[in-house]
Amino acid sequence: ELKRLEPLQAATQFISKHYPNCQGALLAGSVVRGEATHTSDLDLVIFDDSFTSSFRESLIEFGWAIEVFSHNLASYQAFFKSDCKRARPSMPRMISEGIILADKGVMQSIKKEAKQLLEKGPEKWSEETISLKRYFISDALDDLIGSSNTGEALFIANTLAYITHEFVLRTNGHWIGDSKWIVRSLNDYNERFSKEFVEAFDTFYKTGSKDKVIQLVDKVLAPHGGRLFEGFSLGKESLDQ
Repeated sequence: ELKRLEPLQAATQFISKHYPNCQGALLAGSVVRGEATHTSDLDLVIFDDSFTSSFRESLIEFGWAIEVFSHNLASYQAFFKSDCKRARPSMPRMISEGIILADKGVMQSIKKEAKQLLEKGPEKWSEETISLKRYFISDALDDLIGSSNTGEALFIANTLAYITHEFVLRTNGHWIGDSKWIVRSLNDYNERFSKEFVEAFDTFYKTGSKDKVIQLVDKVLAPHGGRLFEGFSLGKESLDQ
């Protein structure tokens, strides 16, 4: 088996081979965070003014699976914007934590921009949004409590886990996650709560017992008035004008 190069070495060689004239390049992702596993790939972000738009591609070189995120000096901002809107800041995170591999004087300001966005956190939820989300969580919780079908209950629990993590993080001004980033985002917010969260769903998946999940969800909803069903309405015009 070919011994693969060290991540930084592979990344640097990849850039000088394929993008020698780029304005800037970064190595980001799990190898930079010290969280790499044997399935991890190299995430490279490249800034090059000759690109007409953003694109990404996946290649295998120097023994590594390499994911390339390519931008020009304007196109990355649309990604910053949409990431912040959905409250999952993948792009700002990659750039702020990335190790600079090449720089023609642009990287510091782009990194600074990313860091400021991350520190600012996502947009605050309106009262209306909080009510709507409370309603959906209450509804899913009721479905879980009432479900006696194992298959259905599994996927209700999946949905409940996602919308509950979203509710906790957004009502506390934190970024949310997706997939493995759900737990990472919960940890960033509060490690003790994160542990409790994982344990509640883990217990349900292993034993079918719903008690911990119910307690957890009720605890999350409590500061905002608890479960919401009675009197909730959406899109109904006031009739008594």
